[in-house]
Amino acid sequence: MQILNGKETALTIREELKVEIDALKLKHGRAPGLAVILVGEDPASQVYVRNKEIACEKAGIVSSAHRIDAGVAQQDLEDLILKLNADDSVDGILLQLPLPKGLDSQRCLELIDPEKDVDGFHPMNVGKLMLGLPGFRSCTPAGIMTLLERYNLPTTGKKAVVVGRSNIVGKPLAMMLMQYGDFANATVTVCHSRTDNLAEEVKGADFVFAAIGLPKFITRDMVKEGAVVIDVGINRTDEGLVGDCDYAALESVASAMTPVPGGVGPMTIAQLLINTVQAFKEHVGD
Repeated sequence: MQILNGKETALTIREELKVEIDALKLKHGRAPGLAVILVGEDPASQVYVRNKEIACEKAGIVSSAHRIDAGVAQQDLEDLILKLNADDSVDGILLQLPLPKGLDSQRCLELIDPEKDVDGFHPMNVGKLMLGLPGFRSCTPAGIMTLLERYNLPTTGKKAVVVGRSNIVGKPLAMMLMQYGDFANATVTVCHSRTDNLAEEVKGADFVFAAIGLPKFITRDMVKEGAVVIDVGINRTDEGLVGDCDYAALESVASAMTPVPGGVGPMTIAQLLINTVQAFKEHVGD
């Protein structure tokens, strides 16, 4: 089985971006700027934001973190977003989710300038994806597509099953797989908790994308010989971090698979860097 090493691939992408960013800085007098908004003390969000800050620093992106108390008023949070929208030194805005209870995350996401929406969550960018138009793509599914390209695993003409229908991963990933191109052009089925005969649906897939949020949900008997398995899940269990797939059991059947950790996670951050550089270039007119 081929291990699809997202950590190594993300490192390569970051090194490539560093060269590009150095050149952009010389040309325009500044580096791309990313503003990250973190509300509250959620431990997982704290780790994610710190990892993003480190990746930005190593790539040469200027990252500014706005850490806010969980008791912040909705209006104050919205005012911050509007302020960042108007800040010419900020090319991308990332609102770390989930927000604490009582705050309207959808309202906040819709306030972010679509041209600074490097997370790809604004309805305008989601609509552009639906129509196949250029725009920012949600980082996790876009990172997955980049990983497939880097490992030369084309999905054209293949049956792809996406297990999970979230707005962050499942839905946009399905749309990306249905676009035109060698690493798209797939016949896509989206499964979820209400799918009848879910195991049979997954068993027929050439590419399995597991994003249902349940530890070791995809078992050996659900995957056909030679399938490519992309595990999006990160589940904290008594045995440590595990994915949505039973990795040890699938090693003997899958032709290629992402590990957890070290697979999709680093690619999500790499895509964030890619989107931020793109936002910068569009912003300064490069």
